[in-house]
Amino acid sequence: MTTEPGYPVRFEVEYPERLSRLSTAFRILLFIPMAIFLALVGGSYQYDFGDQARASGATGGGIILAIWAAVLVRQYVPHWMFDFQVALMRFEVRATGYLALLTDRFPAFEGEYPINFDVRYPDQLSRWKVAIWKIITSIPHFIILIFLSLAAFVVVVIAWFAILFTGRYPRGLHRFVAGVLRWSLRIQAYVFSLTDEYPPFSLEAA
Repeated sequence: MTTEPGYPVRFEVEYPERLSRLSTAFRILLFIPMAIFLALVGGSYQYDFGDQARASGATGGGIILAIWAAVLVRQYVPHWMFDFQVALMRFEVRATGYLALLTDRFPAFEGEYPINFDVRYPDQLSRWKVAIWKIITSIPHFIILIFLSLAAFVVVVIAWFAILFTGRYPRGLHRFVAGVLRWSLRIQAYVFSLTDEYPPFSLEAA
């Protein structure tokens, strides 16, 4: 896990100087194998720019309940359980970023990739923050993410046309979509008890 200072949930996306027009034009079709795989992993998969908690709740609901139980009983998450959930979320966001045109590279199961996600392992977690308290305190984030999700969808549609005509994803639009995903992943990790640190109201990495 990352040991960098700052907020324990890290999400980074490399900006691509050029993108394939052909790959962009058929991105939804190219994404179908990923959608099938994610459905097999968790039984269902729903893509949404901002509602990542719903997506990963479907694919990893069992492990989330196990994490909550571990925190309630021992106040920490076993490393193997933590690593599994982080790896699952990492692959999901790589697939999501690919669909959102943030990169041309087909999602990799492991290793280096232009889209990366990591969480710093917490040595101890609070029992009283598990589940209900975190969900309640996350409501303001969820409300904001509803509107950010709609905006991100519009931005991706605009970017799709921009890439088809110019081969480039406008840098500002790319940064915005990445920021929405970053915000969503932070609140998802908080609710899932991968961290106790309350997420910032920010799209930025810093």
